[in-house]
Amino acid sequence: MEVQKDPAARPEKSPRLKRVQVIALTFLMLAGIVNYLDRSTLSIANHSVSQELGLSASQMGLLLSAFSLAYAFSQLPIGAMLDKFGARVMLGAGMFIWSVAQLAGGFVNSLQQFLVARVFLGLGEAPQFPAGAKVVSEWFAMRERGGPTGIFVASSTIGPALAPPILTILMLSFGWRMMFVIMGLLGIAVSVGWYIFYRNRNEVELTPSEVLYLADDNDNDPNANAKLTWSEWKSLFKYRTTWGMLFGFMGVIYMVWLYLTWLPAYLEHERHLSIARTGWVVVIPYIFGTLGMLSSGYIADGLMKRGMPAIRSRKWPICAGLIGAGAFTIPAAYTPSTTMAIVYISLAMAFVNMASGGAWALVSVAIPRRLVASLGSMQNFGGYLGGSLAPVITGVVVDQTHSFVNALLISAAVAFAAALVYMFVVNKPIDAHA
Repeated sequence: MEVQKDPAARPEKSPRLKRVQVIALTFLMLAGIVNYLDRSTLSIANHSVSQELGLSASQMGLLLSAFSLAYAFSQLPIGAMLDKFGARVMLGAGMFIWSVAQLAGGFVNSLQQFLVARVFLGLGEAPQFPAGAKVVSEWFAMRERGGPTGIFVASSTIGPALAPPILTILMLSFGWRMMFVIMGLLGIAVSVGWYIFYRNRNEVELTPSEVLYLADDNDNDPNANAKLTWSEWKSLFKYRTTWGMLFGFMGVIYMVWLYLTWLPAYLEHERHLSIARTGWVVVIPYIFGTLGMLSSGYIADGLMKRGMPAIRSRKWPICAGLIGAGAFTIPAAYTPSTTMAIVYISLAMAFVNMASGGAWALVSVAIPRRLVASLGSMQNFGGYLGGSLAPVITGVVVDQTHSFVNALLISAAVAFAAALVYMFVVNKPIDAHA
């Protein structure tokens, strides 16, 4: 079928497409919020867990990193499996596995047992964001993918914003172990709902009008519906853009993961806030992070509508976000004022999450739709290799210096380096058939 390229000739979005899009985004948002609530349980319970199990800051850093290492290394096969089997099965199974692992965390009695639970949490959560990128690429036209991407990725800031008050209340009311159990049961319920209500694009018989509405430049590709092959997956590593996205995302997730895993402990130990007060104060940076995340996609779509090429429309918000994040993290490290530290960290969170949202919006335009999950998982692999270093490095620095200053400065330097990678390495889309 020849795809009509004249925007004026495109049909209106059908009621069915609108319904599918709403269902997809609702469940992606809900799953993402539960995903980040589960990731946050250990950082919220940091002090209680370390006391009960007798763990040092370095050991807590190792425990916090166990998740991200498992998450990182499972990204590569997960992306290929998503492109082969679809998001309905892979994300549904992943949610179920991570939720069982979360529930099991409430019954651990040693560092070793907790490490196993956190590893399976990472394995289960691996499909979440590559699946989201694939869902957006399947059910939204290229010209409108930035906004939906910003919405579903915003769960990565809404979740941590909700986590401190919700999880602190659960922990203070029922104990940290029951907090893990309750969150595990919630995730199991969401996984069942996703599998019941969501359908992959190839499971729905679209009308010609719906196909035309969703059409992009890749829809005349004779291989558009072909199954992913091993040689095709491997070939993605030969492209400069793949490596730029992989290394650049390291800088994004390093800072995101530092704040996610250590911000409550930073406020308690460096700024001397109580556990209860910390639970509410941590919400503020994540509100700013959500605004940054939501703005990223709409900025990118706006730049594209003004004629900027798709890759550049996504790349420049990423670069600006990383530079801004590093620039505000530096004064946060040095200010003697707790209030100003929260202000600077909030602005840093807004910018780094603008970069994070832009990075996922970049995935959906950098490669043909059928390979989006594979490229997204490669990007996420790099990101969480960098992210897994943040808790460990921070824990070691805090143990040695009894301060978070150097840890924050390291994070700013990594963000600046990542901006340079995106600026000079990521320049053109991947032609997987070249």
